[in-house]
Amino acid sequence: MQAAVIHRYGQTSPVLETVPRPALRPTDVLVKIKAASINPVDLKIMAGELKLLLSYRMPLIVGSDFAGEIVAVGAQVTQFQVGDAVYGRPRKNRIGTFAEYIAIDPDDIALKPQNLTFAEAAAIPLVGLTSYQALHDLLNVQPGQRILIQAGAGGIGTIAIQLAKHLGAQVATTTIPRNFELVRALGADRIIDYHQEDFAAVLTDYDAVFDTLGGQSLESAFSVVKPGGQIISISGRPNARFAKAYGLPRWKQVLFHLATHRLSRLEKQRGVHYQFLFMSPSGQELAQLTRLIEAGQLHPVLDRTFPLQELDQALTYSRNGHAQGKIIIQIA
Repeated sequence: MQAAVIHRYGQTSPVLETVPRPALRPTDVLVKIKAASINPVDLKIMAGELKLLLSYRMPLIVGSDFAGEIVAVGAQVTQFQVGDAVYGRPRKNRIGTFAEYIAIDPDDIALKPQNLTFAEAAAIPLVGLTSYQALHDLLNVQPGQRILIQAGAGGIGTIAIQLAKHLGAQVATTTIPRNFELVRALGADRIIDYHQEDFAAVLTDYDAVFDTLGGQSLESAFSVVKPGGQIISISGRPNARFAKAYGLPRWKQVLFHLATHRLSRLEKQRGVHYQFLFMSPSGQELAQLTRLIEAGQLHPVLDRTFPLQELDQALTYSRNGHAQGKIIIQIA
């Protein structure tokens, strides 16, 4: 099969190579991938930025979510069958969706929404699960609460805004003027042009912030949230609490504690709870998203589609950081 492979960290351009189809374990299903999507985590993995959390053996097939059709099932699999259209996010030690086939644990997939194409479905798994786990599982967003979702026109933001509105929240978001119409249509109540306004100067007394940017934007978020509020970040640094819960060794817990001392100080000063989110694959939660999609409560936003042979151009476009929604890789 054809697959996009890197042979070292720092290799920004995967090479299309002919590799064997993945072996099918008794508890796996084999999926012929129709489409995949690009996510920031793919760029970070290739750059080696996540080595403290994730360490991969090379060569490595990259890609983190997909939609496709099951072509074989392991002897112990009962919940899926050959011919099922599915989508999913493989667990972190089994990534590799920029390829023609993937073997995957059935717990990490769900039936594809019937009202989406394969390309549209491929836009959902990683950003959908990340948003669901941030807003539903961790923040437990309630009707009437006010939440800031950073970068509302991005892959995460376009789904997170819709999901927060479904949960009954009032949503503020940051973007640029050309994206105002899009984020307003998705449900944003307050739109901030981050080139013209400092969100930390105009927003106050919010219940929560969903940070997708990290850096100074994350630190500024502490002045937006009211005492007792919460900040969830997918781009900030993991703190010691996360490292311990994630089961990292003691020396890494100490390292993350030292690296996030400024955030810990802001937590205490503001009376705010900060949490880093590293999304977990879940076919059950993906099935919840399927129900929302089929009910018309949630829909993907696609920016551009590239064939697998143009993956390098797609990654370059992603690095520019101006996509509206998701960038799709068409594989079959």
